Amino acid sequence: MVAITIDRGSTTPAAAGYAGAFVTVLIWASWILTTRHTAGTALGTIDLGLIRYGVPALVLAPVWLKTGLLPRNLPIRLLALMVAGSGAAFFQVAAFAIHSVPASSVGILLGGSMPLATALIGTTIFSERPDRMRVIGFTAIVAGVAILLTRSLAVSVPTSWIGYALLPAAATLWAIFTHAFRRSGLSPLQGSALIAVWSFLIHLALVACFGSTLAGVPVREIALQITSQGILSGLVAMVAYGFAVKSLGGTQAAAFTALTPVLAMIGGAVLLGEQIGPFEILAAIITAAGVALSTGILSARS
Repeated sequence: MVAITIDRGSTTPAAAGYAGAFVTVLIWASWILTTRHTAGTALGTIDLGLIRYGVPALVLAPVWLKTGLLPRNLPIRLLALMVAGSGAAFFQVAAFAIHSVPASSVGILLGGSMPLATALIGTTIFSERPDRMRVIGFTAIVAGVAILLTRSLAVSVPTSWIGYALLPAAATLWAIFTHAFRRSGLSPLQGSALIAVWSFLIHLALVACFGSTLAGVPVREIALQITSQGILSGLVAMVAYGFAVKSLGGTQAAAFTALTPVLAMIGGAVLLGEQIGPFEILAAIITAAGVALSTGILSARS
């Protein structure tokens, strides 16, 4: 087992951080659409998890074989929080919710809740202090989410509240990962590799308990999910988000994820044929405006 040298002072350039955050947002929006698409197929969330983490676990095998499954310099509690926050637990909670909630609503609720949860953890546990403009941004995100929930729950079937409730829970898991990874001392590749291999092993255990439907799914559908879940979401986005967190910090990197609502709303309307009304548009615009403020852009200018 090879120990990981933790260098707290090393950071990536800010430009790479912003690029990583933007790439992550684009991939996450497409991930919401493809995951929502599987609601009408034989693919279950366990099958999706196998694909999501199996591909990066294989590609990044040289990395996790070098670091070991339990790196000596990495506290087990941090590893557990990272695996739960962006790995198996996060994926199962989010995928289950996405199957029952329209893509436009997922983009607003999941993307908007991530920066809020990250900022709340940073403030209450790590004594981070967002300035006034960021607080206004977070308030706007709350307003956008409130508009969405008020409208959606009023016109949805009674049981749909479960999906809407699980999305903030998934966002909180991701916020936990954000802070845990920032303090882990791991590089983006190391973090992605460990999360992928542990999550893949967990999904193998789930298959052993509950079975799999992959054998009955068309090859074309599996290929689509390998591209979206495994390569883009499971590999590229994880590494890109890792660079963003290392460069920009946990709260600011997570704030970019609230750009997802607009992209998911457009994609849901164009690609999935979802009906987008004025309330959804208003909620997406307010949430996007909130993230623009929560990134601290105006604070830097002043």
